[in-house]
Amino acid sequence: MNWKIITWYFGVSLLLLAALMTVSCGIAFYTPGDESRLPLLYSAILTGLVGFFPLFFVRKGDHKLNFREGNSIVVGAWILAGLFGMLPYVFYGGEFTLVNAFFESVSGFTTTGASILNNIEGLPPGLQFWRISTAWVGGIGIVTLFSMLSVRGNKSTLSGAEISTVARDSFQGEKTDSFANRMLITYVVLTLASSCCLRLTGLGWFDAVTNAMSACSTCGFCTKNTSIAFYANPAAEMVLTVTMLAAGINFGLLFLSMLGGKPRALWKSETVKVFLSLVVIAIFIVTADLLFSGGYTSPLAALRDASFQVASISTTTGFATQDTTLWPPLSMATLILCSLFCGCSGSTSGGIKIDRAILAAKGIHRKVVQTLSPHSVRYVRVDGHVRTDDQVSDAFIYIFCYLFIMVVFAAINIVFGQDFITGVTSSIACIGNVGPGFGDVGSMANFADLPAVLKCTGLTEMLIGRLEIFPLLYLFQSVREN
Repeated sequence: MNWKIITWYFGVSLLLLAALMTVSCGIAFYTPGDESRLPLLYSAILTGLVGFFPLFFVRKGDHKLNFREGNSIVVGAWILAGLFGMLPYVFYGGEFTLVNAFFESVSGFTTTGASILNNIEGLPPGLQFWRISTAWVGGIGIVTLFSMLSVRGNKSTLSGAEISTVARDSFQGEKTDSFANRMLITYVVLTLASSCCLRLTGLGWFDAVTNAMSACSTCGFCTKNTSIAFYANPAAEMVLTVTMLAAGINFGLLFLSMLGGKPRALWKSETVKVFLSLVVIAIFIVTADLLFSGGYTSPLAALRDASFQVASISTTTGFATQDTTLWPPLSMATLILCSLFCGCSGSTSGGIKIDRAILAAKGIHRKVVQTLSPHSVRYVRVDGHVRTDDQVSDAFIYIFCYLFIMVVFAAINIVFGQDFITGVTSSIACIGNVGPGFGDVGSMANFADLPAVLKCTGLTEMLIGRLEIFPLLYLFQSVREN
């Protein structure tokens, strides 16, 4: 691998972060008495200088990246984003120790939304915007954004290393960079539309934009201590519910249906139908459970809270209007299942993804049928495309690795003092980039009281989940062979 070229691309990613810090710094200077001006300014300067260094001393030329180099750039850029992204928090101080700042930074960039802050509203607007910005950039992908500036060949290699194969399977034959462009356009349009709709519901522009950015990235960072419950605004909840569900759908399909002149593309997708059907079933179960066991007397109130929380968890957003740790066991179990499989590939949601679940289920069905009828020929089809045995096998391997890592980190959580519910659900929340779990890390709680070692394991799990496991393994193997 050409490590000089890899370093050059690291520099580009850091310059992108410096530019984002500069925007947040501008908001801080525009806001009277904002105490985050200097922390953001110092962070932008330091990040920009470090990012400019390799660009000045490394001559990139016309070098074409191979897969190993592209993968190394992707993994390294995410780790560097977490490290340099914590600088504004460290310089600001307050609740941000080194570990807390790193945790908050990684949680933002991986769109997990887990926080160590007890007083979010105490942060100045500039730092609030930086916090939300890390989530918005992380939602579409750090490397996907700066790869737009690369030459065509490297652009495809970089975005291809960051966007998982299963996310592009619905668009077989389409170039990776075209798919990335469609994702970015859809992402920006969805964010702008959501911001305007939230403004119409009565939210101020700052809250409307930041909540829209957080919903579209399925992160769940909010500028209020009690999340969306603070607003007590049914219209805003409805807008956010639609936004979260849209962000949980493959952005390529959203592009075709909304901007590509093919409105039926979305409803013809088997994956989307399964995802939305499961969401509706989960809403029905939780609504009924809240009415019969949760102390709700109004069906409309139960439906409102159930719809929002199911949409929030099933898309790994993590916004909250209620303390779900107080809900009946069946509702809690339903939300835990929602936080495992989550949205579709090619969206900003985390988790195993519905696509892999469908592939695995159909693979099992084919195995049963072929065992009973050895002479029959069966194919696994998803969204009209025949999936290869390798694709089905990849789905099984990923699900096994995902669940294995989740169990290992849950055991670590329990060993270091968490109770069973908190330990297991916090592991699910971190690897799935969900944010809230249950127990001590519920929807109205945070990760502030966790010991430093569990914050470190938690942020590690967030990175593993956001990178979808295998890029890290590819990097270890590439370094070993190099």
